[in-house]
Amino acid sequence: MSQAIDISARYEIALANGYAGDVSPTSAWRMLSEIADATLIDVRTTAEWAYVGGPDLRTIGKAPLMIEWQTFPSMQIDPGFVAKLAQHVGARDMPLLMLCRSGARSAAAATAMTAAGYRCCFNVASGFEGILDAAGHRGSASGWKADGLPWSQK
Repeated sequence: MSQAIDISARYEIALANGYAGDVSPTSAWRMLSEIADATLIDVRTTAEWAYVGGPDLRTIGKAPLMIEWQTFPSMQIDPGFVAKLAQHVGARDMPLLMLCRSGARSAAAATAMTAAGYRCCFNVASGFEGILDAAGHRGSASGWKADGLPWSQK
C-alpha cells in the first residue's frame, strides 16, 4: 500500500459502514510497514496477551498498543476504551488497525472509535488466531499467526 490513503473517501465509507473497512492480517502488516503513523491496537484481554502471545512489530520499529475492549474476566465492554486509546493516538485521520482473536471485538472497537470521530479505523478481519480449524484449534486456519506474520509469546 505505497499510495496514500484517501482520507475523505475512507471517512465516507466509515460513516456508512461503521468503520473504514476490514483488512487481512497481511494487508495490516503492509500498512503498518509502509505508513509511518499506522498503529496496531490489540484489543484482546490481558489473559490473551499473557497466554496466547501477540503481534511482534519490532522489525518495523513499532509496538502494538494493548488496550482491552472488554475487561477480563467479566468481558464487560470498557466504557473508558475510547478515552484510553485517544491518549495514545495523534491525529484523528491516522490509520488505526484493531486486532482481536478473530475479528469480532476489533470490529466493535473500530466502530466505537469511528463514532468518536477517528476517520481511519480498520478491523483486522480474521484477528490474531482466526477461525477454528478441523481439529477445533485456532491459529492455523486463518489470522495473524496462520499468515506467518511475526509474533511472540512471553
